[in-house]
Amino acid sequence: MGLTKTEHFSDSQNRMAELAKALGHPARIAILQFLAKQQNCVCGSIVEEVGLAQATVSQHLKALKEAGLITGTIEGTSICYCIDPKGIEEIRQLLNGLLAECCTPSCC
Repeated sequence: MGLTKTEHFSDSQNRMAELAKALGHPARIAILQFLAKQQNCVCGSIVEEVGLAQATVSQHLKALKEAGLITGTIEGTSICYCIDPKGIEEIRQLLNGLLAECCTPSCC
């Protein structure tokens, strides 16, 4: 499969695709749901919560962080993760825009 020709699409279309890709694995959804329930940042209990290997969880955290959906701060020898409200608001706005444009009650 070839590379996606992102230059053919708008910035918002490319960003929505990037966010959808970041959300495209159930482990990442589980991580976001877990972090959303927390009152503060989480340092270490994510592995136990999702039940995957540390290396696998780290890869998922990296994808979520690169997409701007979570933040990670170093505290001692640990990295503490939190939901990034700006990233979540961006998803909300992009999806609301998409749904308002294409999915009216009179659709097919």
